[in-house]
Amino acid sequence: MPDYLAGAMLPDAKDFDTLYGQFRWNIPARYNIGVDCCDKWAQADASRLAILHVQPDGREDRITFGWLRETSNRLANVLRANGVGRGDRVAIFLPQSPEVAAAHMAIYKLGAVALPIAVLFGPDALSYRLQNSGAKALLANAQGVAKLAQIRAEAPDLATVLSIDGKDDGVADFHAELARASSGFTPVDTAAEDPAMMIYTSGTTGQPKGALHAHRILLGHMPGAELPHYPFPQAGDSYWTPADWAWAGGLLDTLLPSLHHGVPVVARKFDKFDPEEAFALMQNTQLRNAFIPPTALRMMRAVPNPRGRYDFKLRSMASGGESLGVEALEWGKSAFGLTINEFYGQTECNLVIGACEPLGALRVGSMGKAVPGHTVAVIGPDGQVLKPGETGQIAVKRPDPVMFLEYWGRPDATRDKFIGDWMTTGDQGTMDEDGYFTFVGRDDDVISSSGFRIGPGEIEDCLIGHPAVALAAAVGKPDPLRTEIVKAFIVLKKDYAPSDELAAEIQTYVKTRLSGHEYPREVAFIDDMPMTTTGKVIRRLLRERV
Repeated sequence: MPDYLAGAMLPDAKDFDTLYGQFRWNIPARYNIGVDCCDKWAQADASRLAILHVQPDGREDRITFGWLRETSNRLANVLRANGVGRGDRVAIFLPQSPEVAAAHMAIYKLGAVALPIAVLFGPDALSYRLQNSGAKALLANAQGVAKLAQIRAEAPDLATVLSIDGKDDGVADFHAELARASSGFTPVDTAAEDPAMMIYTSGTTGQPKGALHAHRILLGHMPGAELPHYPFPQAGDSYWTPADWAWAGGLLDTLLPSLHHGVPVVARKFDKFDPEEAFALMQNTQLRNAFIPPTALRMMRAVPNPRGRYDFKLRSMASGGESLGVEALEWGKSAFGLTINEFYGQTECNLVIGACEPLGALRVGSMGKAVPGHTVAVIGPDGQVLKPGETGQIAVKRPDPVMFLEYWGRPDATRDKFIGDWMTTGDQGTMDEDGYFTFVGRDDDVISSSGFRIGPGEIEDCLIGHPAVALAAAVGKPDPLRTEIVKAFIVLKKDYAPSDELAAEIQTYVKTRLSGHEYPREVAFIDDMPMTTTGKVIRRLLRERV
C-alpha cells in the first residue's frame, strides 16, 4: 500500500486564480479509501477522535480511530466468512452512526463495493436497488429489517443480513457476529481505479441508475471539499452535516473527506430535521465546520435571534444541492457571522464548481468557479465550448478523478452521458468572462426538492401500482421552502372518482413504498394525459398547469 498524504490537498495561495493555476493532481496508482480514512490514523494514534456520536438525549460517544479500525476489521472478516469478496456489493441501510462509518471502512478494505441506501426509502425503492445491484449482503437496523421483510424474496442474491438491533428471522446480530470475529485483517491491495462504491441517482425516465465509482473518487473530491472551508483542515476543526450519509453530500462531501484529514465528524440521527436542535448541536459540540443544504438553512431561518440565543463557534459553512439564493446568503452572514460558500456537482461527478470567500472567489447569484483540478465549461449540443454569457449545458471534461466509472449495467446510458470528452450534467447554465457559473435550470424532467434529485420515472411506476390509477405523471412545482415539490397528475380508472380522500390514500401509498421525500405533496386528477405520438408523457405541458 502507498504512503497516504496527510495535510490539505489545496496548496497555500494568495487568490483563487493562482490556486487554480498551481494545483496538480497526485493520485497514487494503488489506493484504498478504508486504509486512507481509517488505518493510517489508527496506526499513528489509535486514541485520536474520529466520530463524536451525539445521542438524541444529548449523551456523547467518543469514537476513536482505533475503534474504527478494530470494528471495520471484524466486520470485514464477518463479510468474508459469508462469501463476500472483491467487487461484491454490500448495502448499508442505516442512519448516521459509527456503524455506518465502520461498514464503509470494512467494505473498502475488503475490496468490495459499498452501496449506501438512504433510510427514508421504502420497500419498493429498497427492492429495486438490491435487485439491480445484486447485493450479497445488507447492514440495517430494526426499521430496515422490517422493510426488507416485505421484499426479501425479490432480492435472490442477498445472502447475508446483519442488524445492529439484534437477531431476527433470517437476520444475524451485527454485534454478536463481530464479537466472534478476529480484529486482525489485511486490507486488499486495491488500485485507485478499482470499484469502491455505487450510489443510485435519479434520471428522467425509468428507474434510478447506479453510478459506480472507483477508490480515487475520494481524492477527486478533496479540492472541492476543502475549498468552502479554505484552508482546511485547521487545528480544532470538526465537521457536521444533517444530510444522510447515504447521499453523496453526506458521504463524499462530509464524512469521508473529514476522516481522510483526521478531522472529527459529528454524527446525530434526526428522525426529522429540527432547526432549534441544529443550533443546539452546534453550540453543545462547539462545531467548527458544517455542510447544510439550502432547505435546512431555510428552515433554520425561522429560528429567532440564533446568535443571541446560542453560543456557537462556526468558522466555515458550505451549502449545495440546489441554489441557495441571495436572501439566504445574506441571512447566513447575520445568523452565523460568516459567508456560506456554495458548491455544485452531481452524483456522477461531484464538487466541480465552488465558491471560496477567503480567496475572493465569490459572486452573489453565482455558484462559483471551476474547482482546482477540474475543467468545467458551458457547451452547445455538438460539444463546442460556448462564449461567455451564452446559455448551454454545464459539462465536465474527462479524464477526471472524481468522475464515475459507469452506470451499473447500463452501457448505453453511460455512453449517452458524454459528448466527446465532455460529461454532460443535464443542467443549463452560463459562465461569465471571469469564470463564474450561474445555474439556469434543468434541461430534463428531474425534480429538485430539498436538495434531492428526484426522477419522475420511479414515482410514476409506483403510482401506477395503486389500484385506482390508470395513468400517472410526476413533475416539479416551484416551492419557496423546498425549491420544488412533487406534484402528481393522475388519470383514474373508470370505476374510481376523484376525491380528497383518494388523493390522500395515493400519497400515503407512495410515501410508504418509496420514501418521504419522493411522494407527491399535491395530487391533481385529470381526464386525459398529454402524450406524444410515441406514447411519451409531455411533462412540459403538465408543468404549465402547476
